[in-house]
Amino acid sequence: MRQIVLDTETTGLEVRQGHRLIEIACVEMIERRPTGNNYQTYLNPERAIDEGARQVTGIEDEFLLDKPFFADVVDEFLQFIDGAELIIHNATFDVGFLDAELERAGRGKIADRCTVLDTLVMARERYPGQRNSLDALCKRLGVDNSGRDLHGGLIDAQLLAEVYLYMTSGQVALDLGFEGAAEQGPNHVAVPLRLDRRPRVLRASEEEQVLHEGRLDALDKSAGGSSVWRAQHAPVALEAKVS
Repeated sequence: MRQIVLDTETTGLEVRQGHRLIEIACVEMIERRPTGNNYQTYLNPERAIDEGARQVTGIEDEFLLDKPFFADVVDEFLQFIDGAELIIHNATFDVGFLDAELERAGRGKIADRCTVLDTLVMARERYPGQRNSLDALCKRLGVDNSGRDLHGGLIDAQLLAEVYLYMTSGQVALDLGFEGAAEQGPNHVAVPLRLDRRPRVLRASEEEQVLHEGRLDALDKSAGGSSVWRAQHAPVALEAKVS
């Protein structure tokens, strides 16, 4: 299965007010393993960046003056994402901006080419009533986001890839650094994910072990002898692994 973890940066928050994309970043995973075949490009939005967006991203108008227009990279971008499952945090926002750019270029919509998985929806289902921003999820799941001083498409896509792997598999092997990929054009970059931590292990407290033993005693009594669980697991310490 091919998945693309995608993030964008924009000139402002409202696509309906004519705000535009200024960065697209994608991290490719195949069978849940990063390939190192990333895609990233800055874009000339043909308009000024709002002050709030400038403070969040650190991107200045002057920096984008010599960058390509979306129409210049649309074919390369669509070829990269075509047929993949897109993993996006707050997908409504990013897809709205991408669809607006695709409409200007006469190239349909994201839904014509890809399925979309929204990790914000996933997080809200898993952690109801809690903050589920990317930073909050990184803190909750133990993902190191210390390098995220500003919002940037590529670093955010890398962090989201790690958060997604943690949320969807507590036992994922976290030695998934990129093998390094050959350059595939000026907008392809290979930057390793920081997937170098072991799954956290939480051991049962003394109180929990006492409750566990009490439950086993009750099972023994109802079984008229040693229960199957105690026979099979007596030598093994009670332990719970979580993502």
